[in-house]
Amino acid sequence: MATPGEWLRANLGVLIASIAIVCLAAIALVVVFVFRVQNISVEGNVHYTSEEIEAMVLTDRLSYNSLYLSLKYRNKEIRDIPFIETMSVRVDSPDSITIRVYEKSVAGYVEYMGRYMYFDRDGIVVESSETRTEGIPQVTGIRFDHVVLYEALPVKNTDIFQEILSITQMLSKHQITTDKIYFNESNEITLYFDNIRAKLGKDNLEEKVMRLEQILPNLSGESGVLDLQNYSEDRKNVTFQKDG
Repeated sequence: MATPGEWLRANLGVLIASIAIVCLAAIALVVVFVFRVQNISVEGNVHYTSEEIEAMVLTDRLSYNSLYLSLKYRNKEIRDIPFIETMSVRVDSPDSITIRVYEKSVAGYVEYMGRYMYFDRDGIVVESSETRTEGIPQVTGIRFDHVVLYEALPVKNTDIFQEILSITQMLSKHQITTDKIYFNESNEITLYFDNIRAKLGKDNLEEKVMRLEQILPNLSGESGVLDLQNYSEDRKNVTFQKDG
C-alpha cells in the first residue's frame, strides 16, 4: 500500500492539471459573466437609430464582452459606414459601454445618375447612396455636369452653399423639415412640404421662416402655393393660392 507521500508524487501531475483546469474555468466564468455588456449608451447619432448603431458595433456574440471590446477597439475607430465620419467605443465598466458617433455634416443632396449625392456645407460630396435619408432636403435648381465623390459640386456660384447652409439652419432652429429646396435662376428660394410650395424669395429669410412656422400647421392636408416673397416685419403680405 502506497504511503501518502508516494501517492502524492505519483499523482502530482494530475493534481496540478486539475487545479489549473479549475482556475481556468473560474477565470472563464468571470470573463463571461462579469464582463458581459448589459448597458449600452449611444451618443451623437442622428441618421441612424441607437439600435442600428449597436448592431454595427456588436456584430457577434464575442462583441457583448467588454474585455473583448476593449482589446478590439483600443486606439481604433470604426470607419467606412455611410454618413459616419468615425465611431469610437469606450468601456465604462465591466457591464457598460458608450458608443460615440461622429456623423458627417450633411446640408442636402442632389440626384445624379439614379443616386443620391449628399454634400456638406462647403458643397463637398461626402456620400453616394441608392437610399434617400429622411430629414435631409433635396436641393434642385443648381446646375452641374458631373459629380465626384469627396470633391465639391462643380457649380458656377459657390456662394449657393452658404445660402443652403443658412436656410437649413433657420429651418432647424424653428423645427421645420422641408422635402426640397429649389433655387431659381435669381437664387430665389422655394421650399416644398408635401403638396405645399412656399415661395420665400431671397430677402428677409429669417422673418419669413418664423412666419412659416406659424402658418404651416394651418395648411395641413392642403395643396397649393404659399407666397411669402413680399413678407417682412413692415409688410405682413402673405397669400395662399390653392391648386386647381
